[in-house]
This record gives sequence, C-alpha cells and structure tokens, in this order.
Amino acid sequence: MFHIIGTGMYVPERIVTNDELSTMVDTNDEWIKQRVGIAERRVSTEEWTSDMAYKAALAALENANCKPEDLDYIITATVSGEYVSPSTACMVQKLLGATCPALELNAACSAFLFLLETAAGLFARKKANKILVVGAERLSGIMDWSDRGTCIIFGDGAGAAVLESGVDGYLDSVVTVQGNDEVIKIPTNIGCSPFFTKENDTPYIHMMGQETFKYAVSSICNDVNTLLAQNNLTLDDIRYIVPHQANKRIIDFAAKRLKTTEDKFYMNIERYGNTSSASIPIALDELHRAGKLNPGDYIILTAFGGGLANAACLIRW
Repeated sequence: MFHIIGTGMYVPERIVTNDELSTMVDTNDEWIKQRVGIAERRVSTEEWTSDMAYKAALAALENANCKPEDLDYIITATVSGEYVSPSTACMVQKLLGATCPALELNAACSAFLFLLETAAGLFARKKANKILVVGAERLSGIMDWSDRGTCIIFGDGAGAAVLESGVDGYLDSVVTVQGNDEVIKIPTNIGCSPFFTKENDTPYIHMMGQETFKYAVSSICNDVNTLLAQNNLTLDDIRYIVPHQANKRIIDFAAKRLKTTEDKFYMNIERYGNTSSASIPIALDELHRAGKLNPGDYIILTAFGGGLANAACLIRW
C-alpha cells in the first residue's frame, strides 16, 4: 500500500533543564528523573506550531528527495495550533508553497498513528502517490507552569514523514478510542457569550497521573500483543518498538509485562520530554538518520493519550 521514504524533525533551540524548572516550581532534577525519566525539554520562544511543523516537513521532504509540488496531500496533527482556523495543515501548505489538499486531525498523543491510518485509506482508494504527515506541538503554550505535575513532562517540537504508494510497508494497525474527558483534557477558552451559563476549567493540560499511567501500560501491552498475534510474529522478530515518549516508567513497566528488555524500546524522552503527536515521528527520524533501521526490519509504533485514544501499527522498513 505505502512505505515511508523520508523522515524529518525539528525542535526549538531553547533548552529548559530540570534545574531551571526547580527555580519555578517545587521540584528537583532527581525527583523528575525518577518519576518520568526527563532531564530537559525544548521550549519555543519565537516559533508557532506551524513554524515548527514547516521545518520538520522541509527536513522530511529533503530526506525523501521530494518537492512540495510532488505532494498529493498534507495531513497534520496537533492540539496546540496557533489558530482554530486556519488549521496547521493549511499553514504548512502555505509555507511550503504546495497546492495539494491539506487537512488536520486531533487525536492527542496518538495522532501520528491516526495520520498513518488516514493516509492508508487515501492510498487504498488510489487518491495519492505521495503524502506528507506531520505531528507538531507547542505544548508550552497550553501548560500551567505553576503545576509541577504537568509542567515537568511536556516539551515542544515537530516530526514528519513522507509516504509513497507502492511497496507495502504499512502492514497492520490497531486503533481504539474510549471517549473520556476525566483522565486527560485540555479545555478551550469558553469565550464571553452573555448567553452561555456553563463553567469550565482553565485552558491548560489537566491530567490524572496514576490513571494515565495504568491506561498507558495496558494499552501498549494489549496493542503490541494484538499486532504480534495477528501477524504470526514474536517480539524476537521486531527490531524496535517505538512508543509515544510520555514517561520512562510507563515504558519500563510495559517492557516487564511484555517480558522483554528496555533495549527493544527506542527512547529519547530524556532529551525532549513528552511532545505529544510529535514524539513518535521525532523518534523515528532519529532512528532512521542514525542508520539503526535496515530494509526489511519490522518495527511497531505504539501510542496512547487524550481521548482516550490509543493506537499501534506494524511497519516493515
């Protein structure tokens, strides 16, 4: 159906370390590393979400030896765009100088995998030959920086991939949604209507940590085991599992429950934190550019997040 022919990423230059955060909220480097495995994260000081998405897209197009005019679709994902409308996808189209249709999805931290599943449908209908997919987030703009439970976790960045029809590298997928606004939510600004009587929380990330942890471990293990069973594979056949980079302890627990080692999982959370929809394509780009993926390698991408939405897919590189 399709395969990945190029990857790209972008993170802002500004690094915020745990020590710097400890001057803002009641925390410290050791506490953060033990709880979530993060040492530092990138924070945008001048760039909007679409700016970061554009830079990741440029890197992916260059890596794929592809031009903007070659694209048949641009599909982006974010929960932190600068506008409700136009979408980040439309802004990326403008910045690239492309003319193809551009659309956006919102599936929180699982969104990049929803992008791949959506692209699979377009390829199956023979509506596209090349598709650009981008996950981009400026989460620093929707965080309560006085809340140590969330401000230590998230970071900004973008990751992208160019997909091409032909070779079947997208082998299988699992997509699950359990509608729920209790565990993870980001309220909007309710506006100033004199007729609206509902109250709302502050427009920042709200997360119930322990419930998120249990849901994340369970979804990783269930989705990975489902893909292995459906394709008559074992973990020994998988080169890497590339998980959403939310919390190192989540990945540690999932590895134990799957009866494998941490080495099977690719992690970069220590350097970037949780970048939501951007985390998997950033990790994928790092693996690709480091030469750690060989033609024919099986990899599993797995993610979980607000929605509640979780997804996983099996890819042959």
